[in-house]
Amino acid sequence: MDRRQGQARLLIPVALLLLTAASRQAQLPIRESRWLQTSDLVDDLTRQPVECLAWPKAAGARRSVAIGRALFRSPLMLGGQAARAGLSCSSCHRNGRTNPHFHFPGISGEPGTADVTASLMSEKRGDGIFNPKPIPDLGGDPGKLKVKGTPKLRGFIHGLVAEEFSGPEPSPSALDGVVAYVSALSPHACRGTTVPITLASKLADVDSAVALAASAYASGDEATGRDLLSAARSTLGAIDERFQLQGLEQSRKQLRDASAELFDLQQARSPALWAKWRRDWPRRKQALRSAEGRSLYNPAVLRKLLGKS
Repeated sequence: MDRRQGQARLLIPVALLLLTAASRQAQLPIRESRWLQTSDLVDDLTRQPVECLAWPKAAGARRSVAIGRALFRSPLMLGGQAARAGLSCSSCHRNGRTNPHFHFPGISGEPGTADVTASLMSEKRGDGIFNPKPIPDLGGDPGKLKVKGTPKLRGFIHGLVAEEFSGPEPSPSALDGVVAYVSALSPHACRGTTVPITLASKLADVDSAVALAASAYASGDEATGRDLLSAARSTLGAIDERFQLQGLEQSRKQLRDASAELFDLQQARSPALWAKWRRDWPRRKQALRSAEGRSLYNPAVLRKLLGKS
């Protein structure tokens, strides 16, 4: 059986498992809720661990960390079945940390665990043994992380992308960026325990990814530029999930139009298209901000949708 046949065979069980998981949170359009097993879903979907990120001082190093930060949150960085399911590095490592409530059928045992050698996501590393392990905190005690801080980290991350998840070969800048981001996570940079998940933070992620993409294209690194625009579009999709409520149709149109402009930029990076993005995006952001209180970024709205007092 060749690789394409194997991936096609895996697609059906992944889809079925996702449907099973989705039935738990059938009321919610937020995809992340499908792989959360928690007693307080509202809290999990409106707060996340603080990001323990120690930004480097040098401009080049900061740029590399920023690239990695954007791609860490993009399902297309992993590719394959993970991308189809909407999983990214940050699904297991929320805000670069851990996720004690992550529970993906066929991958997890207890909440907060994952089997990194499961055949469900890849036939390359599948060992036929269900052996989920606790998801490590990448911003926690470095003594508990086997390869972080060692020369093996780059090869380890490459193996996760290309073998564990059968993802596409990352560009050198993309891989270097993810390595730089993971390396910059440190318990010494932690300030507090949790932070709210807000529209403002997601819009800032879009701004950063698009600016980094423009810089990558300008330097001739088209592969990384495309990946970063894909990361921005993925974030727009995550924002859209929070606006899937009656009365917010115009907000969703703003998001669809923004994503379409980024797609056009991926296909043909003309100065006119960049100018159009820079003209339209600030107006769209303002429109989205004005509707945030009626969206699922608002814990009260989310609680009401779930039927919780």
